[in-house]
Amino acid sequence: MANPRESELSYPLGKALPAPGEVLELAPGLRWVRMALPFALDHINLWLLRDEIEGPSGKVQGWTLVDCGIHNEASKAQWEQIFAHHLDGLPVLRVIVTHFHPDHMGLAHWLTEKWQCRLWISATDYNLARVASGSTVGMGGEAAAAFFGSHGLTDSDSLAKIRGRASYYPSMVPQVPAAYRRLMDGQRLRIGAHEWRCLVGYGHAPEHISLFSESLGVLISGDMVLPRISTNVSVVDVEPEADPLRLYLDSLERLLALPDSTLVLPAHGKPFKGLHARIDQLREHHAERLEDVLGACRAKPCHAAELLDLLFKRKLDLHQTTFAMGESVAHLNALWLEGRLRRERGADGIYRFSTV
Repeated sequence: MANPRESELSYPLGKALPAPGEVLELAPGLRWVRMALPFALDHINLWLLRDEIEGPSGKVQGWTLVDCGIHNEASKAQWEQIFAHHLDGLPVLRVIVTHFHPDHMGLAHWLTEKWQCRLWISATDYNLARVASGSTVGMGGEAAAAFFGSHGLTDSDSLAKIRGRASYYPSMVPQVPAAYRRLMDGQRLRIGAHEWRCLVGYGHAPEHISLFSESLGVLISGDMVLPRISTNVSVVDVEPEADPLRLYLDSLERLLALPDSTLVLPAHGKPFKGLHARIDQLREHHAERLEDVLGACRAKPCHAAELLDLLFKRKLDLHQTTFAMGESVAHLNALWLEGRLRRERGADGIYRFSTV
């Protein structure tokens, strides 16, 4: 959903975007890469940070990459062009991944093998990526179809397609590095001339890591704060009673401690300023959606599938429907776990929610 209050944000780079296989320098030693994605959300932003690490024979100059793109030949080709022309002849020293989702994690194995360097990521997201790359976690297969069915998605064609997506995650993340360095909340990393602080965020991913540099005044926000769309916050089949929306909103509150002048580098959309305004917009958006859901459930008991038209004012393809279902359940669970809704499972096996 487009942001109706977008005019409250500012975009210091205007309409500038890095071309495929090219970079834009945002500050000395900070470069922006943009790669295509085969979804309605058609791109991801990746970041290059000038770095220096201690090697066996002394200091080694090079680059840290933040996030990877999905595993496909087009993304590899773009990376090869960047390696050839935009790293100043220096190697990649480490790969940081903000969270386990395929567009962020997909090429981590290929990159770390190519450059013989280490993956840095939170422990929770690393281990979930390892599980998901060998099976499915909340993205397809029988378990996902059964979960969506229990929340009212009964269209046989859609359920058949969801069952057929058991290899959805492995198709974009076929392999995960065998070893990693753990990132944790509050951890401080020296990357080249600047210190970056790890900030954990919950709700969108199990243990999402954003990176803040006070000296640069920059936040690499990953998917936690996006300028034009609201981050997907979903309940998935492996944790059906989860409350990711509350976790996400609480995580946004903690980001208010950063200066409002911070330049936010999001995973999708353009770099922007107006962090506090954007957090307020996201809180307002979800508060409105919660009231919409509460009102619908006050009128009659509702399941997640019948709330899709209320929550999403556009036609959804199957890929979008799976995320929309997870988000619909997230809003229902938030109200249920707060005690504002009751949940009952009918004889048809579908959960319906009504006001207390």
